[in-house]
Amino acid sequence: MEPQKKLINSVDSCVDEALCGLTRASGGLSLLKGHRVVLRSDLDDLRGKVALLSGGGSGHEPAHGGYIGAGMLSAAVAGGVFASPPPASILAAILCLHNAGASGVLLIVKNYTGDRLNFGLAAEQARNHGVAVDMVIVAEDCAFDHPSKAGRRGLCGTILIHKLAGALAEEGCSLDKIVSKVTEVLKGIGTLGVSLSPCSVPGCLPSFDLPPGDMELGLGIHGEPGIKRSKVASADEVVKTMIDHMTNADSQSHLPLKPGDSVVVCVNNLGALSCLEIAVVTRAAIICLESRGMVVARAMSGSFMTSLEMAGVSLTLMKANQEILKLFDVKTSAPAWPNLSSVCVSGRSYITDAPAMSTRPQDDTHTEGPLSAVMRKALERVCSTLMEKQEELNSLDRAAGDGDCGNTHAQAARAIQEWLRGHVVPGCPGQLLSVLAGLVEEKMGGSSGALYSLFLTAAAGHVTEGRSDAAAWASAMHAGTQAMRRYGGADPGDRTMLDALCPAVDELMKLTTAPLSGQMAVLQAAVQRAAVGAESTRNLTAKAGRASYIAAERVTQPDPGAVAVAAILRAVLESLEGQK
Repeated sequence: MEPQKKLINSVDSCVDEALCGLTRASGGLSLLKGHRVVLRSDLDDLRGKVALLSGGGSGHEPAHGGYIGAGMLSAAVAGGVFASPPPASILAAILCLHNAGASGVLLIVKNYTGDRLNFGLAAEQARNHGVAVDMVIVAEDCAFDHPSKAGRRGLCGTILIHKLAGALAEEGCSLDKIVSKVTEVLKGIGTLGVSLSPCSVPGCLPSFDLPPGDMELGLGIHGEPGIKRSKVASADEVVKTMIDHMTNADSQSHLPLKPGDSVVVCVNNLGALSCLEIAVVTRAAIICLESRGMVVARAMSGSFMTSLEMAGVSLTLMKANQEILKLFDVKTSAPAWPNLSSVCVSGRSYITDAPAMSTRPQDDTHTEGPLSAVMRKALERVCSTLMEKQEELNSLDRAAGDGDCGNTHAQAARAIQEWLRGHVVPGCPGQLLSVLAGLVEEKMGGSSGALYSLFLTAAAGHVTEGRSDAAAWASAMHAGTQAMRRYGGADPGDRTMLDALCPAVDELMKLTTAPLSGQMAVLQAAVQRAAVGAESTRNLTAKAGRASYIAAERVTQPDPGAVAVAAILRAVLESLEGQK
C-alpha cells in the first residue's frame, strides 16, 4: 500500500508553507521569524491585557492559527503534523507577547502528554524570565467510560475556551480571573467524534484500517482509533448514538445534561465530509437535543478542528448561561471563527411563509372558441408523435447525454394527453400556450422542460383570441425562440434544438407578409428547414448542453433535441393538412 496522495510540495515543507499561506491571506496575522509561531500583527493592542497562547501539532487546521485575532488568541505555536511544538518556540512566543506589554500570558493546552510537557516546560522557563504565565488544560473528550491516568483528551471544545477566554481578556480581566472562569466552564463541555475513514500523515500510511461500510466511534484527532466500531447508520441514528454516549451517566466522562439546560452545539467536520453532510448532521443534532428538552442557544457548523482528511464529525456540547453566551457572542477578528447569530436557535421561527401564488394555468377553467378543435387535434398529433419517437430519441441521446431525451418528451406528451382528457381547449391560443408551459415545467423536468416552458411562456403573450392569425403565430414563435436563446445561452450552430427551431422560425416570419393562399407553403417550407437543420447537427461540434462535454469524434448522430423539434413541427403540419 502506498501513502495517500496529498496536494503538497513536500512532506518536509508542508507545515511551513501552510503557515505562510495562512498569514499571507490574513492581514491580521504575522509569522515569528525562525519559529512556527503565528502572531497577531497588532501586538501593540495587547498592552495591559492578558495574552492568550495555544497550539499543538499541525493537521488540525484551522486550529489553531485561524483563531488568532482580537477577542481570541494572541498567538499560536505549530508543531509538525500531529507532533507537539518544541518548547523553544513556545517560549519565544510567550516572550514576544510579554515584550509587547501583555500583563500576563495564558497557555490553553489540549490534554496530550507531549503538549503538556512542552508547554509546561516553556511556562516554567518563562516564569524564570519574570513572565506572569498560567496554563489551562482542556480535557473534554467523552469517549472513555473509565479514562486512564492520562485523562480525557482535548478536542474541539478547545476552541470554545479560546473564544470565552479571549472575550474575557478583551474586557481587561486579570489572568487569575480568566483561569478561574474557563476552568469552571470546562466542567460543562463535552466532545465525541465519529469517522467513516482514517486519516494519514503526509508520507505515511493511514493511521488505522476501517473497512468500507464501517464507522469508528470515539476516535481522537491524531488518527488514533476509537472505542467502538459499527456499521454506518443514518445521520439521525449516528447523532443519537453520539449524544446517548456523551450523556450516559454511567460513564465517568459523561457530560451531565438535563431537560431545560441551555447548550451551545458545535458540529465539527473532521476534514473530508461534504458541507451537505455536515448540514444534515447539524439538523440532526439540534432536533435530537431539543427532543430531550435541551435549549439549543447557539449552533456552530463547519470545519473548526480537523484531523487532516478524516471523513468524520465531532459534536461538542457546552452548557451555557447568559453570562457565557454574552462572552460567546463578542465579535472577534479571528479569520476562522464563524459569523454567528446571537439569536437563540431553539424557539426561533425559521420557516418563512411562501407568497400567495396565482393558480396554475392548467388548473384554470377555460371556454372554447373557434380554434379549440384545431388546436386540440394538433396537440393530439404532437403527443402521439412524441410517444412513437420515445426510443429513437433515447437512442440518439445515449450517444452524448444520459439517454433520457425520449423519456422526458414522452412524459410531457402523457401530461398533455391527461390534461386534454379532463379539460376543454381554450379558445384563446395564448391561454393554451400558458397551460402547456405549466405542464412541461412541472412534468417534463430538467433543462428540456425549462427550455420548452420558456418558449411557450414568452410566446403566449403574442397570440390572443382576437389576434391569432398566421402573422401573430409567427411573432409568438419568434419571441419564444429569442427567450430560449437569451436564457439558455445557445445559438444556431451549437448543436442544440435551436438548429432545427431557428431556421423554421426564420421561414415562419414570412407569414407576416404572405398572402392567405401562400401560408401553407410557408409552413411546409419551415418544417422542411427544421428537418434539414436537425440533420445538420450530425456534423456540428456541440458548444452547449450536455453533449459539449463529450469528445466531438464520439458524437456522430443528430442532436435528439433538434430531432424532437422537427418532429413536433411536422406533426403540427400534418394535423393542419388533415383538417383542410
